[in-house]
Amino acid sequence: MPVITNIDDLKRIYRRRVPKMFYDYAESGSWSEQTFRENTSDFDRIYLKQRVAIDMTGRNLATKMIGQDVAMPVGLAPVGLTGMQHADGEIKAARAAEKFGVPFTLSTMSICSIEDVAENTEKPFWFQVYTLKDDDFMQRLFDRARDAKCSAAMITVDLQMLGQRHKDLKNGLSAPPKLTPASVANMMTKVHWGLGMLGTKRRSFGNIVGHAKGVTDPSSLSAWTSEAFDQALDWDRIRVFRKMWDGPLIIKGIMDPRDALEALNVGADAIIVSNHGGRQLDGALSAIRALPAIMDAVGDKIEVHLDSGIRSGQDVLKALAMGAKGTYIGRAFVYGLGAMGEAGVSKTLEVICKELDTTMGLCGRRDVHDLDRDILMVPKGFSGEWE
Repeated sequence: MPVITNIDDLKRIYRRRVPKMFYDYAESGSWSEQTFRENTSDFDRIYLKQRVAIDMTGRNLATKMIGQDVAMPVGLAPVGLTGMQHADGEIKAARAAEKFGVPFTLSTMSICSIEDVAENTEKPFWFQVYTLKDDDFMQRLFDRARDAKCSAAMITVDLQMLGQRHKDLKNGLSAPPKLTPASVANMMTKVHWGLGMLGTKRRSFGNIVGHAKGVTDPSSLSAWTSEAFDQALDWDRIRVFRKMWDGPLIIKGIMDPRDALEALNVGADAIIVSNHGGRQLDGALSAIRALPAIMDAVGDKIEVHLDSGIRSGQDVLKALAMGAKGTYIGRAFVYGLGAMGEAGVSKTLEVICKELDTTMGLCGRRDVHDLDRDILMVPKGFSGEWE
């Protein structure tokens, strides 16, 4: 294994080893990509206060997310098409998370199915669902998650319609990938990736094909996808979904305090401040800038987590110090997966953990529960003073 000291090291290897179509899928946003960029750059605007001559021994990162023990407050976010970044990618990412002691969240739009991941792991994982029109299919998704012993469900509420993602459209993104002269030429340069894909039977959306009405093969999937998402979604509809799942529930995609209050009212156990990694509404605030107003609205009434833009343990620390009780990495673990499979995801978690632990100590804190705004220098108007 090469010497890996930060997430960018993994990203450089990832870019070399994974076909352009799937690299672009992970490393892009919608429209002009303003929100995609600011999700990460806004973390750089927050500074840390260094403290000295304070006992830094015996540091602790262990805590709970939605009442479940975690080695550090970092989960693996649901990422569609993970099994196209590396053969059997969801299984390998779930195994790495399990060994490290952090949550893994399986996307509905995964390549490996719920059952695949359950059969190849030992501990419960979390399952993410979209807000789809078909009640029967939604209920069966929740039932399959329950049968697989998933310990939490996550409902993504910010995908009623798809944001325009220019690179995906130009690349003809699909699973399995469409064979065009350009895509074949590119894939021929990714030998390790190609051999892995030849060695697995999992190359399409395992939770959809053969499960959704009328979707019996990849060719019928695109028609289903264009009709499946519910543009008429409202909070009453989300209450219906809440009744389908009686376990811990997380609602992902909250960017406005009013929506945070609505999520609280439907009985969610936690919310995730997230703009879908900048892949939906371009021009929206970064997740970290949206966090303070949401904390002010509901922070003491519901568990608040943050997703979108985290690329380091320092980013994790800043989100926690601003009030979040948990965070998620998506692209960061995908870089590791595409670079080196399960070992790469493990390395991602090790890097994030070391950065979080070291930074916490240098800020004069020994326990992750003690992080607060006092260790930060946040610019005036960071959360927005808008007309």
